[in-house]
Amino acid sequence: MDLVLTTDTHLPARARDLPPALWSAVEAADVVIHAGDWVSEAALDALESRSRRLIACYGNNDGPGLRARLPEIAYATLDGLRLAVVHETGPAAAREARCAARFPDVDVLVFGHSHIPWDTTAATGLRLLNPGSPTDRRRQPHATYMTATIAGGRLEAVTLHALPPR
Repeated sequence: MDLVLTTDTHLPARARDLPPALWSAVEAADVVIHAGDWVSEAALDALESRSRRLIACYGNNDGPGLRARLPEIAYATLDGLRLAVVHETGPAAAREARCAARFPDVDVLVFGHSHIPWDTTAATGLRLLNPGSPTDRRRQPHATYMTATIAGGRLEAVTLHALPPR
């Protein structure tokens, strides 16, 4: 099962559209995961229409329309792998321990907010992934998104993709 992970798209505030490479990945993926800060319902509509399956939550910059359509935390089980998707996880310091305590029954936590790519594993085995932002790199060298594969109930082949400058 092929996944695309993205967050902090901020459309149309930070860009008019998602980068073509991300759209290609979305259209090829079995599941797309978005960890919030869409900004517009049109962005959600576009991703829903081009995804086979979308698992998503809202972020701190998302207004009432998006909050009515999306949960604060999205949960899904994919091929036996238990996932949660949330926008904010707090400061980087002690993130793994804090998230492991908050999400004890989850194998993978996808989060956003910082625009900083993150891939670590807590002592409990919880994998924490932040794909960065495809439209607003902030202090990062590149705008980014992630892809991954689930096979036999395990997360494999997690790849951070750097996007070309706009």
